[in-house]
Amino acid sequence: MRWAVEPGDDGARLDVVLARWLDTSRSRAAARITAGEVRVGGEPVTKRRLLRTGEVVEVSEPTPATPAPPPELPPVRFEDDDLLVVAKPAGLVTHPGAGHATDTLVDALRAAGVDLAPAGGASRPGIVHRLDRDTSGLMVVAKSDAAHHGLVTALQQRRVRRGYVAVVRGVPSAERGRIDAPIGRDPHHRTRYAVTPSGREAVTRYHVTATAEVALDPPVAVAVLACRLHTGRTHQIRVHLAAIGHGIVGDAVYGTTGGVARAMGLKRPFLHAAVLAFTHPVSGEPIHLVEPLGDDLAAAAGRAGLPVALPEAALDGLLAT
Repeated sequence: MRWAVEPGDDGARLDVVLARWLDTSRSRAAARITAGEVRVGGEPVTKRRLLRTGEVVEVSEPTPATPAPPPELPPVRFEDDDLLVVAKPAGLVTHPGAGHATDTLVDALRAAGVDLAPAGGASRPGIVHRLDRDTSGLMVVAKSDAAHHGLVTALQQRRVRRGYVAVVRGVPSAERGRIDAPIGRDPHHRTRYAVTPSGREAVTRYHVTATAEVALDPPVAVAVLACRLHTGRTHQIRVHLAAIGHGIVGDAVYGTTGGVARAMGLKRPFLHAAVLAFTHPVSGEPIHLVEPLGDDLAAAAGRAGLPVALPEAALDGLLAT
């Protein structure tokens, strides 16, 4: 594209005029000038360049960005014609959304040629539940619409049993507990969630399975909690544990980072989806899968003197009731 500067724009700044010509924002126009996509009289210029009548402004088409390759397919722990269960690693977003267009679990599944249930929608095919980006562990994905419908129904009826392992700051006063507190948008921070009277029903049960002290000055107590979700609200375990005063170690949003997380070598929340159990929605087969802690969480537990193995007995007890 090219234009000749008209008398009405004589003496005007290039970025101001370009924004008007291209019907875009001034910042976007300035970015294109800085990127070398704009020339005046055949010469590269700055955004502050003052234009003169009759000068020719040329704008080249931006070089299309090379799309990032999709993520690798996470380890598959179960698969048949109707569904699969993957061990999602920390750092992987479940489905496309703001800031994550092509680097999600959905993209990894598509790139691997996995058929996904259309019933999930164009951006969330096959997705029936999700894990936060920095939470690792087991996720079930529907390949057929029959499986998608059956899994969604089972989740709504609380027939999908999900067990998690978390490490929190401090030790809850009760070894076993039930947190029944509604969760909704935080009225003060719209990107966060909170326990609020106007929220949706949310129930989490926990069992303290081990405690230790992190070697700081003074020492800080931490505890391993086996948790069961009875509902599936966004950030539920993180919000509930923070609400009882025991935020997850490494959780910069709801929990605690700082010295405890550094001493344990944590770069993410210590939260892991360890157990997933449900009845196959098509075949009726009972599915029960267990995923050990990843290397990063196992190493962090070891540094704090906590068990590296999963608290399977406690998880089984929570999931059985």
